[in-house]
Amino acid sequence: MDNLIKDLRINLEKYNFATLKDKLAGFKIENENVPLFQELVEVLGSDPRKNVISLSEKLNRQLQKFLSEKDRVTSMYLFDKSFGDFSYVAGVDEVGRGPLAGPIVAAAVVLDLNSLNDIILEINDSKKLSEMKREELAKIIKEKAVDYSLSLCDNREIDERGIAVCNNEIFIKAINGLTKVTPELVLSDGYPVRNISILNKFVIKGDTKSASIACASIIAKVYRDNIMKEYAKKYPEYDFENNVGYGTGKHVNAIKNVGVTEIHRLSFLKNIL
Repeated sequence: MDNLIKDLRINLEKYNFATLKDKLAGFKIENENVPLFQELVEVLGSDPRKNVISLSEKLNRQLQKFLSEKDRVTSMYLFDKSFGDFSYVAGVDEVGRGPLAGPIVAAAVVLDLNSLNDIILEINDSKKLSEMKREELAKIIKEKAVDYSLSLCDNREIDERGIAVCNNEIFIKAINGLTKVTPELVLSDGYPVRNISILNKFVIKGDTKSASIACASIIAKVYRDNIMKEYAKKYPEYDFENNVGYGTGKHVNAIKNVGVTEIHRLSFLKNIL
């Protein structure tokens, strides 16, 4: 990109608009090239042609959007650092507390909170992201995380022990499943983790405030959704590929007309059966 900008400073007026667009095709704003991208916007903006100026303005809007997103996510990383001088902080979150079928899943994620030039952009509460974006981010999170772990309780355990007990147990299992590092602080979404020996702070709406919790929310959601998509192949009447076990109209009608499956939480169906 550096060579391109040098070229444009010398030869910009020689290139027609189509050639300029071809030269810029494939360039993506990333943390390391923000200054060069700013310089590119400046160079194109100096051209008298309206379509080139319009291109400069379009790229500048992309740049400002990127910088705004970077600021948002940086604040999430700084939130996790704000609790004290800890070497490793784990964020934990669960997915699937409310469905009528399938497991409840938790994830624990430890990020490198000191590497603010390599943050994971677009992380958020998993429910606010599209399925495609969650899948994309889950791969990035697993690649960049210092450590991560997933755990679950199936529907039989939920019926036998209760959802609250299982919820807390999978938090502990996910934390204990971290094998590369031992966190000194655990941030949990919404409520505290009981019977844990590590310092724990709970964060209301943590998946929108904490980078670590948001990442845990995403990989737990992707993991559980993929489990339910596999069950959808075995039980096509219940529309699990779309409702992932939640009590939609189509799901409830299937329960009434077809019956329950081996993955239904019978303790959740007392008002339906």
